[in-house]
Amino acid sequence: MKLSILSVLALVLASPIWPVGENPTLGDPFLIVNVSSHELAYINDGEIKDVYKVATGKTGDETPLGTFTIIVKAKDPYYRKKDIPGGDPNNPLGSRWIGFDADNTDGRTFGIHGTNRPESIGYSITAGCIRLPNEIVETLFEEVPLGTKIHIVEEKTPFIEIAQEFGAIK
Repeated sequence: MKLSILSVLALVLASPIWPVGENPTLGDPFLIVNVSSHELAYINDGEIKDVYKVATGKTGDETPLGTFTIIVKAKDPYYRKKDIPGGDPNNPLGSRWIGFDADNTDGRTFGIHGTNRPESIGYSITAGCIRLPNEIVETLFEEVPLGTKIHIVEEKTPFIEIAQEFGAIK
């Protein structure tokens, strides 16, 4: 009898429908990005506080889908690919970097960041990151602590339903 209970428990825990990682606690900040609508929802204190237009990954450099954790934050981030210092007007990362651990990375590959090209917002144009206008990413940077969950989807489900599924909204 013990073997079958352990077997069932192992199957349930290994099942792909079992949530991976911790869900946010009601009241904690939580971010949802929909790459098909180019929108980011900022949820805090059990409600959707704001929805912002964003730029997302282009074909071949798609923004990764799934649930991730914010693990790096930086003011005036350095742009490694082209050796552009933080704060430089030519820096495409803008004024803030909020990095998450997609594809088992260290938070320095995928992130939410500002931009020196605000006209790119609303399009699939990035190398996989999520772009916001500098003013908005600066506000979000202050509101979102390390450890915040970010859930990235490509579907028509309303933000409120996704947030309820994750327990971020009742």
